Parts: sequence; C-alpha cells; structure tokens
Amino acid sequence: MLDRLKALPIAIQQYLVVTFSYWTFTISDGALRMLVVLFFHQLGYSPLEVAMLFVLYEFFGIVTNLVGGWLAARLGLNVTMHLGLLLQVVALAMLLVNPDWLSVTYVMVAQALSGIAKDLNKMSAKSSIKMLVADDAQSTLYKWIAILTGSKNALKGVGFFVGAALLSWIGFRGAIFAMTVVLFVVLILSIVLLQRDLGKAQNKPKFNDIWSKSAAVNRLSLARFFLFGSRDIWFVVALPVFLHAQLQWPAIYVGGLLAAWVIAYGIIQALAPKLTGFSKGHAPDGYHVWVWSLPLMVLPLLIAAAIYFEWAVLPALTIGLLVYGAIFAINSAIHSYLIVSYADAAGVSLDVGFYYMANAAGRLFGTLLSGWVYQIAGLAACLVISALMIFAASIISKLLPQQARL
Repeated sequence: MLDRLKALPIAIQQYLVVTFSYWTFTISDGALRMLVVLFFHQLGYSPLEVAMLFVLYEFFGIVTNLVGGWLAARLGLNVTMHLGLLLQVVALAMLLVNPDWLSVTYVMVAQALSGIAKDLNKMSAKSSIKMLVADDAQSTLYKWIAILTGSKNALKGVGFFVGAALLSWIGFRGAIFAMTVVLFVVLILSIVLLQRDLGKAQNKPKFNDIWSKSAAVNRLSLARFFLFGSRDIWFVVALPVFLHAQLQWPAIYVGGLLAAWVIAYGIIQALAPKLTGFSKGHAPDGYHVWVWSLPLMVLPLLIAAAIYFEWAVLPALTIGLLVYGAIFAINSAIHSYLIVSYADAAGVSLDVGFYYMANAAGRLFGTLLSGWVYQIAGLAACLVISALMIFAASIISKLLPQQARL
C-alpha cells in the first residue's frame, strides 16, 4: 500500500496522508467524547459535572487556533499536525490510570490536552490543502476542502458510535488503550510520509502577526463566530435536554439522533460543491455566503413558533432539524473554502488559525448561552436568539468580496 501511495503525484499523496491522519484523529475525538460522557454518567456524576469536563476542551480551542497558526508558520504544518496527534495520545494515556484517580479536575486537564490536540490537527489539515492546490484551481480547492470538512463531521458522528460500542465490548480502559495504540501507529506513519517543510513560512512571522490584517479574513471570522454560536445555542444543551426531559425520549434515542445528524451533516458538507453548482470550474464568493444564510435564518423561527404554540412539535423538531442541518452544512462548507481561499499563501496557517479561533469562540459562547437561556426561557427562546445570530452573520457576510455580476 505504501508503494502505491508513493507512486501517486506528490500533491495527491500528501492530501491522502493529511486526510487519513485527520480522519483517524476525528474518530478518536468523537469516541473519546462519548466514552467520557457515558462512563462518568455511569459513575454517578451529575449532568453539570459531566458538562464541566469539556469546558477547558472548548476554551483551549480558542487559544490553540490563535497560537497554533503562528507556530505552524514558523515550524511547519507537519510539526503542528504531529504535535496534535502526539497530544491526543498523551490525553488518552492519562485516562488509563486507576479509575479512582479520575477526578473532575484530572479529566478536565486531559480534555484540555485533547482540545489543544484537536485544533492543532484541524488547523494543520485545512491549512495544508492550500499548499497542495494551485492558485488558479479554486474549484479543486473548494472540492478538496468540502471533502475534508464533510468527512470529518461524518466521522465524528461515527466516533460517537465507536466510543459507545467499545465501552460496551471492552470497557472504558480497554477502549482507551485500543484508541491510544491505533493513534500512535497513525502518528508514526504521518511522520514518515508527510513533507517536512509543508506550510513553513519563508519569513519567520512575529507573534503579533497572529492577528489577521486582512479585512476579508476578519469579516469572515466574525461571521463564523455568529454562525457557529447560532447552532450551538440550541443544539449542544437545549435540544438534548428538551428531547429527554420534555418529550420523554430515552437517552439512547437522543444520542442516536444527534450522532445521525452529525453524520448526515458531514455527508452534505462533502457534497456541497455539487449541491451548490460549483463543481465544474467555479467557486463561491461572499455573495453565496449571504444567499445561503437567508433560509438558515428562517428555520429556527419556524421551529420556535411550532414549539411555542404547540403545533406538531415532534415533526417540526425532527424535520426542521434535518433541513436546518443540510442548509447549515452548505453554509459551513462555503465558509471553510473561503477562509482557505482568502488566506495569504505565505503564512496560510496564521489566517486559518485566526479564523478557527473565532469558530471556537462562537462554539463556547453558544454552548454557555444554550444552558443559560434554556434554563430561564426554554428551547423556543434559544431558537429565536439563534435566528438573531444568523441575521448578524448574514449582515457581515454582505461585506465579503464578491465577483462582478450581471
């Protein structure tokens, strides 16, 4: 297999190495999240204590994306990708200790390392694609980014199932050990096969260069903050709690629905170039970000109205969730392409890291709002605020660069 890989054109070879490493990491990330949630719930931890295990995971996503892009520009994308894989191995190994040592604080630290690892890996993978595609092949860039991003989200949903299955078959420590071994093997393969100078800037950037100087990158990043905050304000906490507490769904049904949603979301992302009509020599611009944000803004309001007036709540939620997921996936895919397209090729990881810092900040903001708003006003209120955040993202998107139109 290695001989066949080395026989391919160098760009294809490197793309496959990056994608395989990213895929394996993503499955481990989804599986680890499910393992931690289920295992600590079985130990009698309260929902709030379980949620606290992931606070540092999300917080360090902000820090890592901001600093990681600078590190990648100085050291190379291969270094930050391998560092991400290594930190995930360390985070997993930390959970192999005696279960009596697994306090909330200890697991929070392990999850913090996992959060750093995840964002180093994601930033490195997406930035590297910019280096492998010619500047005049924007439709290819869009397609490759869509496949990488979409497959990542689909495989994270697969990871949820893998984590639950491993916990049932070989227990918590057995599952963690198996994942540690597999990820370590992938790390070794990536070190052997990935180019050593990939993504390294010729001029060493200063630390204050982590702040993007591109107006397009800054505006897209702000739109991304509101876009992902608008999803997580109702998806992360409010929706599963509503399904379980108000509609009396068993926990396994709730988890199954969310995992299936993430998988379908990833598939739609991967197909975005075909679904948006840009698979044959063309690529989207700022105008298309704005156009695709409009239906996304209407859906939360319709679902909120159904919940508030008690009009076919279950069909409204399930069908609305599926349609929302499809449109959100297309929005996200166009965003993911544009940041790589806008990024300065001389220091692509700096712009991509800054952008995903805004993404992580939006997720953390949305997650915190999700619990607070749901507690005081319910799911319908979360959905209304979600629509307002999409409106903000839409207005900002109007300021993005657009091609001349008839």
